[in-house]
Amino acid sequence: MIYRELKPGEYELLKTFTYEAIFIPEGVEPPGRSIVELPELSLYYDAFGSGAADYCIVAEDESTVVGAAWTRIMDDYGHVDNDTPSLAISVLKEYRGQGIGTQLIQNILEILKYKGYERVSLAVQKDNYAVRMYKRAGFRKMGENDEEYIMMCALR
Repeated sequence: MIYRELKPGEYELLKTFTYEAIFIPEGVEPPGRSIVELPELSLYYDAFGSGAADYCIVAEDESTVVGAAWTRIMDDYGHVDNDTPSLAISVLKEYRGQGIGTQLIQNILEILKYKGYERVSLAVQKDNYAVRMYKRAGFRKMGENDEEYIMMCALR
């Protein structure tokens, strides 16, 4: 597995990984892929690369990108303030459970530290198995609503 920065010509991949990041509980029919065109989801990838905190690390297996972790300062579900990037991450289903997500998070956190950010936030469904991975990576619950935890990781 190779971990590297997303190249500008690959930004379109973030649509796929935005879709893959949608948590689908067991037994629930997944939505159509066009759901990523909704404004609350398109903000994860639209004009990526134009913002100060637009960073992305991908996992590549034999020339195929199989996972991505990316950050932006955006008014998403995990938005805290305009100085704190939000993290999105997803790994293709057939590659999950192999430590790829953990490595992606470690890599993106290192970039954010190097760039001088003090913290990063995310929102995660309470039933999502990834909550444990986020806790291991240093994220702490700072709020919640009926469905999600808002989590933050201090970088300094």
